[in-house]
Amino acid sequence: MTSAEKYVLAAYLVVFVAVLAYVLIFAGKLARLERELGQLAELARAKRPAAPKPAVEREEAPVG
Repeated sequence: MTSAEKYVLAAYLVVFVAVLAYVLIFAGKLARLERELGQLAELARAKRPAAPKPAVEREEAPVG
């Protein structure tokens, strides 16, 4: 293996490690955002008042 080939291999390795680090950081942030979104949804469900039941149910008009 020549000196030039070693440098090319090293450059590819550096780029690969950089892309891998970027993907791992992005995946971590995405997981955190999904967890926070789930917590916010639970809070919204807990604070939402119960829907009032209708006093009289509507009858649908006959079809045809």
